[in-house]
Amino acid sequence: MRKVAGKRYWLVGASEGLGRALALKMAEAGAEVIVSARSEERLNELVAEMGSGEAVPCDVTSQESVDAAVAKIGHIDGIVYLAGVYWPMPAKKWEADKATQMVEINMMGAFRTIGAVMPQMLERDSGHVVITGSLSGFRGLPKTVGYGASKAAVMYLAEGMYADLKNTGIDVQVINPGFIKTRLTDKNNFKMPFIMEPDQAARQFFDHMKLGGFKRSFPTVFSWLFRVSQFWPDWLYYRVFR
Repeated sequence: MRKVAGKRYWLVGASEGLGRALALKMAEAGAEVIVSARSEERLNELVAEMGSGEAVPCDVTSQESVDAAVAKIGHIDGIVYLAGVYWPMPAKKWEADKATQMVEINMMGAFRTIGAVMPQMLERDSGHVVITGSLSGFRGLPKTVGYGASKAAVMYLAEGMYADLKNTGIDVQVINPGFIKTRLTDKNNFKMPFIMEPDQAARQFFDHMKLGGFKRSFPTVFSWLFRVSQFWPDWLYYRVFR
């Protein structure tokens, strides 16, 4: 069981939704939580509600902004990357600007922030890296241009880092949620099975962080469909998920 009390964590993408709910849970458990997002006002409101921690605004699409945030934050014991944007987008209605934003924030933002803190973790051979994937990242789905591809990329990043760092003092985890009720999923016009409230999802997310282990996908029953579908032949998979 990993103890977070007294540990210093940087939560990137913490101003609302899952990130906000997780920050509150970690602060309640005694962690020192540094929260980042683009909205300084929302971050300050979150820190006030946590009753501790620090707000450090950061634009993950800018390496300069990320580097400035890391310099201000200094030593951390762990990083949790939660930043993400989403627009439902079929390939037949490609919107280049929105697709690029999804890749920039969901994928490149993870590369920038994690890359910026890895030197200090490697130097002391200690750290905790938590990457947020998605059930949509297991295999191609309709209307996921940008989002699904970006989540598949960060899931692969986590797998590669886990392989490289398995026998070191740096712990790597990837957590793949399903549908969570936020302003992002409000854009969907279809029924979302097993949709969760942010607080409910944050409990499962935080439980995995504490229990350890590499990968967690939830809701559990819903995740089985995505995990098993990786072994289906293409004709069956695309018939079911069309």
